[in-house]
Amino acid sequence: MMPTEQSFFQRNKTWLVILGLVVVLAFWVMGSYNSLITQDKAVTAQWAQVDNQLQRRFDLIPNVVETVKGEMKQETAVFTAIAEARTRYSGATTVDQKAAAASQYESAIGRLLVISENYPVLGSSKGFSELRTQLEGAENRIAVERMKYNQLVQAFDTSISRFPGILVAKMFGFGEKSYFEVPETAKVNPEVKF
Repeated sequence: MMPTEQSFFQRNKTWLVILGLVVVLAFWVMGSYNSLITQDKAVTAQWAQVDNQLQRRFDLIPNVVETVKGEMKQETAVFTAIAEARTRYSGATTVDQKAAAASQYESAIGRLLVISENYPVLGSSKGFSELRTQLEGAENRIAVERMKYNQLVQAFDTSISRFPGILVAKMFGFGEKSYFEVPETAKVNPEVKF
């Protein structure tokens, strides 16, 4: 080798370092993007599971209503509220609308359960008792699915809020997800008056 001749690597050292950094940055962006996509899809899938359990609960309503109607005619307001909540849920198109309808339903079901405790004949009805057990099981499943959904939302929102994930999130248009929250009106104990 001649002393004036430089190897290809020595002549292009700066460009090779820049190229290496660009490649590393590209792989980091791809990895971050794929992670956000995975989390986004997990949140969507978990909401579908919440939605599935809510729909299952709403499918139980007609059975509960028909069983109770035959044994108790005084409390039509509860049945009307249940039917309205079911209608609102069926017409809801967003997560927030569905959550609001589900909360309205929970309030009405709470009143129904209070009524069943105040009417021993109704509470001792085998059909009502079985449906009540199914409804309580549905409520437990929904609570579990909501918890999982909110945990996934928290993980996703944390990922897109922390540095450097926030850069990729802004670059590709990822936004925060909404938690499934219970409105203040649903936190009040149901009151039944006769």
